Amino acid sequence: MPAPAKPKPIRMIVGLGNPGAEYAQTRHNAGFACVDALGARLGVSYWKTQAGSEVARVRMRGEDGPTEVLLVKPQAFMNVSGGPVAKLAASERIKPAEILVVHDEVDLAPGDVRAKFGGGLNAHNGLRSLADKLKTRDFGRLRCGIGRPPGRMEVATYVLKPMKGSDWADFELMAQQAADLCEKAVAEGLAAVIS
Repeated sequence: MPAPAKPKPIRMIVGLGNPGAEYAQTRHNAGFACVDALGARLGVSYWKTQAGSEVARVRMRGEDGPTEVLLVKPQAFMNVSGGPVAKLAASERIKPAEILVVHDEVDLAPGDVRAKFGGGLNAHNGLRSLADKLKTRDFGRLRCGIGRPPGRMEVATYVLKPMKGSDWADFELMAQQAADLCEKAVAEGLAAVIS
């Protein structure tokens, strides 16, 4: 059996979400919100369409000095987002262990952001699609806590329900915290943010 992969310096940050204005303020778009926050912070003014994703090339402080990192928002729906990501990674010669995927996580309290490398897919359709198309689960994940739905609400309804007021304000704050961790993961390595 091959030895498990280890994280490598991050060359691609993928935010998971669903394209379209009707999904913009939903919990399922935590990945897009984080990548947008990071892009704004790094002065991104143009997103190029490449391999079915919106892509911005940015310079970030890396482990060994300035490094180029791709910020990526797949423009396929969540459950098929692995296709565009795998295609882009192959064209850019980026290995799965050099990818950090930002996604919503129902098993973490709202606002809690945690990093990990590899592991289970936790019934997350975006992660399942990525693992299937990348042919491995060995990629970095930044899990943005959204908590469990209240009462008997279905998870699918909860993650796709637009947020307003303080829920939205808290969600935007979490996106900024996730962007902080992305910067630290690129600068110091994924191990520095795994908790």
